[in-house]
Amino acid sequence: MDTGSIAWAITATALVLFMTPGVAFFYGGLVKAKSVVSMMMMSFGALGLVGVLWVLYGFNMSAVGGVWDFAGNPFSDFGLGALATGESANTDLIGVAFGATFAIITVALISGAIADRAKFGSWLVFAGIWATLVYFPVAAWVWGGGWILNLGESLGLPGVIDYAGGTAVHINAGAAALALALVLGKRVGFQKGMDKPHNVPLTLLGAAVLWFGWFGFNAGAEWLNGLANTGLIVLNTLGATAAAILGWLVVEKIKDGKPTAVGAGSGAVAGLVAVTPACANLEPGWALLLGAVAGAVCALAIELKFKLGFDDSLDVVGIHLVGGLIGTLYLGFFAIDTGLFTGGDLGQLAVQTIAALAVLLYSFVVAFVLGFAIEKTIGFRVKNEDEIAGIDTVVHGEEGYKLETV
Repeated sequence: MDTGSIAWAITATALVLFMTPGVAFFYGGLVKAKSVVSMMMMSFGALGLVGVLWVLYGFNMSAVGGVWDFAGNPFSDFGLGALATGESANTDLIGVAFGATFAIITVALISGAIADRAKFGSWLVFAGIWATLVYFPVAAWVWGGGWILNLGESLGLPGVIDYAGGTAVHINAGAAALALALVLGKRVGFQKGMDKPHNVPLTLLGAAVLWFGWFGFNAGAEWLNGLANTGLIVLNTLGATAAAILGWLVVEKIKDGKPTAVGAGSGAVAGLVAVTPACANLEPGWALLLGAVAGAVCALAIELKFKLGFDDSLDVVGIHLVGGLIGTLYLGFFAIDTGLFTGGDLGQLAVQTIAALAVLLYSFVVAFVLGFAIEKTIGFRVKNEDEIAGIDTVVHGEEGYKLETV
């Protein structure tokens, strides 16, 4: 492989890795000041734990030998010693590192649903087991030769399109987030407007870091294709995100009377989520429409938790699950050549729907059972009095801000 492609692969890996601290910033600014360390540590905990598990056995599980295999053999090359000594080790190991960054951020995204009330140790137990039972196999289904990758061929329909993770990352994480929100229950005093973001600039910094890193997230895998489609991917990642900001702010202005900075940041993330599966398969105009729709719909979807009574603290469900579904299903209508309105028929929509619902249901069920088991054994939620006081000092012995009085 040429040196330019290798250089882009390394750059893209670093960009996507940087996205997980971006999640920490984005989520950290949204919680109360006495919970910011806890919130950010959940992302950094995922960085450490999932990164190690991916090298030990997660990468092995992310590719299958047969279409209907559940996952690859985790012990086939435990610790990747054989891969590291192979003839193509130089490029193969970059691919391993790139895949690790996706696994890490998928787990980190879930944490926003249980902000302010989760034990760190219990979170790590959940993160490690969920990554093993859900993310690693689902990555194999979607990208590693598994049944979702081959669904279209099996049914005589177009193949499932999920370029960078609408199903494997966002629907996967969003469904798990919903399950954990239900298991841990509502925060003390849960109601609309109960907690304002303690640091709006920190949240906007996180959104900016995410947008920056997302160019590696979406266009990173093009190093395997000789960078052939990079221009379209980069433009769609820019355009859909920009349109989503506007879509969110318009809804916010109509609904609440004021467009907010947090709304702008949330809209950007919603657009990034929606364009993730679709970035390589939409004409730029349709990508703009996708972003506007995602921003507007997600701005409305975050209100569902108050109507349905589940406490998704930082709107992981409303942004990642809903945004992931929008982007995945939108391809059924507007994918280049195969969408219902762009030269195809209902076949693309059918396979997109099957893949999205399968990942959603599998992730939700496993996360719910796992979260429930942790809560009933070692405990997952902190005591109410610790939650009210702020859990940073209780869980980590640290404070996000040390204010000195003179």
